[in-house]
Amino acid sequence: MMSSVTPRNRRTERAKGLAMELSSSTLFQQLITQRGWRDPDVFLRRYQEAARELAALEGPQNLATATIERRQFIRWARGEIKGQPRKEARRILAHLFRPVGVERLFVPPPSGGTALSERRHTGDFAHGCSHVAAVVDRDGDESGEDVVMAAANESADFAVRVDGSNVGPATLEQLEADIRRMVLTYPHRPVGPLFTEVRRLRNRAFELIEGRQPPHHTVDLYLAAGILCGVLANASFDLGRYEAADTQARTAFLCGQAAGHNGLRAWVRGLQALIAYWDGRPQDAVRLADAGGHFRPEQGTAAVRLAAIKARAHGQLRQSSEVMTALKEADLLRDRARTGDELPGGMMDFPQEKQLFYRSSAQLWLGGRQQLADAEAAAAEAVRGFESALPEQRRLGEMSLARLDLATARMGRGDLEGAAVQVHDVMVVNSRRGTESVRKRLAQFARRLAGHPGARSPMAVGLQEALAAHQERFVLELPPGDAA
Repeated sequence: MMSSVTPRNRRTERAKGLAMELSSSTLFQQLITQRGWRDPDVFLRRYQEAARELAALEGPQNLATATIERRQFIRWARGEIKGQPRKEARRILAHLFRPVGVERLFVPPPSGGTALSERRHTGDFAHGCSHVAAVVDRDGDESGEDVVMAAANESADFAVRVDGSNVGPATLEQLEADIRRMVLTYPHRPVGPLFTEVRRLRNRAFELIEGRQPPHHTVDLYLAAGILCGVLANASFDLGRYEAADTQARTAFLCGQAAGHNGLRAWVRGLQALIAYWDGRPQDAVRLADAGGHFRPEQGTAAVRLAAIKARAHGQLRQSSEVMTALKEADLLRDRARTGDELPGGMMDFPQEKQLFYRSSAQLWLGGRQQLADAEAAAAEAVRGFESALPEQRRLGEMSLARLDLATARMGRGDLEGAAVQVHDVMVVNSRRGTESVRKRLAQFARRLAGHPGARSPMAVGLQEALAAHQERFVLELPPGDAA
């Protein structure tokens, strides 16, 4: 007797069997349940669509054919994955579930199992923010790392729901003034306390967007929220939390899209490229900088910054001709840049001094006598430019990085004394305002110094000891546990 079970029925039964096995132990499981993607065939179609969209938006083009095996989906759906998926899959999953960060998908969901879409339907985003604050207040010992990721999660939560509260011109003016103050003071303030302020203001912007204000005010609010998420992305990056920085940056870009603001979109793509560069992913940095080039702001320096970041990434790849092309592009864009800025300046501006030390960094990656000389000249000019600002307005982290470029170039030509002067100045500043980028560069300098022919000289030994002691004391400045 012939069986009445068709191949289609078998697939249906298998899908039902998989659904029966699912629990709510990960956010991935909750999201595929809520979106009706439990069937492997349904999910694979969604995954492949996301891969094609991402290839068209950001590249590379061969990403359009990416897929996964059915058994891989079943492992994800059963919560059997350890760690994170491979890099290509992480990018596609981040796009598919945007703005939820991929680092959140395979861990238990937040808020006692309340999934994002459930919270969207209840309209209780403000309660969610209050819940985070209440947990922190109750425990009193939430680690700085958790605070940074909690802030990234709140930005991701917000980006899935948009409704509002009324806004008037005075409210917008105050919000604008607060944002300008924060971006102007960011370069010379400790990152941790400022992170807390920006996070609080970002939550306020989210609440305002949920109003029924006129459309032109909604655009202004999206721009404000995008800038604040961008600042939080930069701060998370400075705190060494690259995944949190990526999550904040994705939400910032989404807000820039909603506002139709090329300046913000280009700046965020630049930040994403910068994160990839410092994370040792120079090819991704080049790709993201190129993607940012599609958004040409009418004013400001965001396009100059993209070209300069691309030059550093090509330097990391040891691609000398591409470095020179990108450096020339940055110079040309600087000459063509119109005065004024679409963004509020401060940390979002890309002054000439910063462009100079990006040039020096790119040349240092290439090595060679002429490149060392060019790098030293550019870094020295950058340091002089940074020093010319009033003490309370100096861009301390950027000046430190320029000093480290200068120190590296001087060490390369045998001037250990000249290098030591710069490094000691950096350690003094970094003790007051520590960032992950400066910490990494100090460690990199220490490794180069250890392999230098003059490493056993008294001056070199003393500098190595000072660097080791500084690195041992170095603790990233983290936001206080009661951040709301």
